Amino acid sequence: MSGGDTRIERPVSSQGLELLPVHLYVLAHLRKAGVDYAKMMAKMSELPLSLIEDTIKDLMETGLIERDSGSAIKRSKARFKKAFEVHKHHTYYRLSREGELFVRSIDEKWLESYFNSLFPDGWKVVLALTKAKGFNQLPKELRNDRIREELVLHRFITPNGRKTTFFKLLAEFLGITTR
Repeated sequence: MSGGDTRIERPVSSQGLELLPVHLYVLAHLRKAGVDYAKMMAKMSELPLSLIEDTIKDLMETGLIERDSGSAIKRSKARFKKAFEVHKHHTYYRLSREGELFVRSIDEKWLESYFNSLFPDGWKVVLALTKAKGFNQLPKELRNDRIREELVLHRFITPNGRKTTFFKLLAEFLGITTR
């Protein structure tokens, strides 16, 4: 991969949205949860609510997610809920049919291409980071300022090098930790 602008090479969804890691997180979260609301996604991932809300808006515009109708929700539908049934006090979202098909199509080859398009050796860095405690435990060839900046930019690590909750959940939901 060239050292130039990688945005042209970055995988996109079938609707043309340039997928950022936060988009992938929301899609993977909804696949795992069934249905959920923005505030809970923000709370679990420790990302700002405004970022999650913007991401939901992007994904709704492309048709990958949709609002869930109804006034109550059962635990069988909202797998992260503890109560058997709850009344909705928030706007809940779920994957659309298109979103479900897209998330199902994400495999290791797609993930490798995706992360390599984010930054140099992206897939290798992500795999190593899932096994390391933080940036400083990555192999020496993967510890440079450019990679550190990219990992901080995408909220995979904190400025001091620790893995973020967001990264841990993203890796878990995409099944990267089990590879």
